[in-house]
Amino acid sequence: MILIKNGRIIDPKSGMDSVMDLLIEGDRIRNVRAGLSEEGCDTVIDASGMVVAPGLIDVHVHFRDPGLTYKEDIQTGAASAAKGGFTSVVCMANTKPPVDNVETLRYVIEEGKKAPVHVLTSACVSVGMKGKELTDMAALKAAGAVGFTDDGIPLMDGSLVKKAMEEAAKLDVPLSFHEEDPEFIVNNGINAGEAAAKLGITGSPALAEDSLVARDCMIALHTKATVNIQHMSSKNAVKMIKLAKELGADVAAEVTPHHFTLTEQAVLEHGALAKMNPPLRTEADRQAILEGIQDGTIDIIATDHAPHSAEEKAKPLTEAPSGIIGLETALALGITELVKKGYITTLQLMEKMSLNPAKLYRLDKGYIRAGAAADLVIFDENEEWTVPETFASKSSNTPFVGRTLQGKVKYTICDGCIVYKDQE
Repeated sequence: MILIKNGRIIDPKSGMDSVMDLLIEGDRIRNVRAGLSEEGCDTVIDASGMVVAPGLIDVHVHFRDPGLTYKEDIQTGAASAAKGGFTSVVCMANTKPPVDNVETLRYVIEEGKKAPVHVLTSACVSVGMKGKELTDMAALKAAGAVGFTDDGIPLMDGSLVKKAMEEAAKLDVPLSFHEEDPEFIVNNGINAGEAAAKLGITGSPALAEDSLVARDCMIALHTKATVNIQHMSSKNAVKMIKLAKELGADVAAEVTPHHFTLTEQAVLEHGALAKMNPPLRTEADRQAILEGIQDGTIDIIATDHAPHSAEEKAKPLTEAPSGIIGLETALALGITELVKKGYITTLQLMEKMSLNPAKLYRLDKGYIRAGAAADLVIFDENEEWTVPETFASKSSNTPFVGRTLQGKVKYTICDGCIVYKDQE
């Protein structure tokens, strides 16, 4: 048994935010109240001055396994997740080969079982991620897929999207969409704005995102499917999500820490380390994202953890791959940029990083009470630390190296086992 004493226990489901004790027995929470006895406990953690919250859940990670394991593999990705306070992650399906068949799906699931955290996986919407033919979604769900996405590649055939949504609604699984129409993009990964002009390139306009967000919100409204709009970056997309929700669509919206923290100017400073799809946009877009986080339009904070090798990111800007790692900095960026600046409370941050992600994927997680899963993160939201040059991840492609953040993960507990402990 593990006893956590004197922690500030935050439960986004009930709204609880109180200093109490928490007792873990096996893989479940046994009791939550003040004054619990240490008798019979194998481990006692003094969480005085710390927050005890449901383990974070990331609905958007790339662990590059199978096929691109020089960037990341399931075990290193899971170690990175544990260090960041995440107890469950949902892998994207754009591996090599892609997760469009039961055999590849089973490989990811079996490798995930060896990891210290819960590694779940989505499967592809279309065969080969070619956008032409639907996968056997029923068979993939039966084999363990928790949702469907062609993340990395937008689905351009509206009729195929409608069929996918109709099937997903029948199966009661979420669909996640990467919304960037390539017809409008000259250079991906960099916003078509001031920074691109200074770099002498055209870039990627918000129109590429806005046009597909509008289409898929309306198809979702008519099909009643659960749809997640991934890694939002545009102010107009935020407004469209808000409208779709008001109309009754079952649409969730996710945003990354880099999109609520940085703007297109970061590309001028960090080069390819600040290149991602969709790109970092303007300060007006960032402010709209912050407003969407505040008013609940944006439900979920996800990392889009996208490891690449140093050699790949060292290529010229227009040739380097898009994406950054994010699992080990996400919580601290949420605390530093959202909580400490007064946009949302720590309770609301946990809602967007644990409870709402669990709801999207129909997981019985993301909350704290007796009988609930013993998946927890303990962190000091006031401790300052500097982002190092090396990570538990195999990769280090992030513009946040050297940045001082607030909010340090001290323990990650998954299935009642301590899977990460801060040694500093």
